[in-house]
Amino acid sequence: MPDGKPADVPCPQLTSDYRCQLFGKPERPAVCSGFLADEDTCGNTNDKAFELLRELEESTLPDRA
Repeated sequence: MPDGKPADVPCPQLTSDYRCQLFGKPERPAVCSGFLADEDTCGNTNDKAFELLRELEESTLPDRA
């Protein structure tokens, strides 16, 4: 996504089981490669990770006034 991924839009590179199709490939965006998953951003489970990601995306949505 040359202009970035809007909040609330799934990455088009995610498979149906939420795996990155570009993982380990040179064309993977730097923002993804540079992301360091830790407990603060991902919790201890997949469910917690998705909950935290939803909260982050909701908090960064542009105003819809």
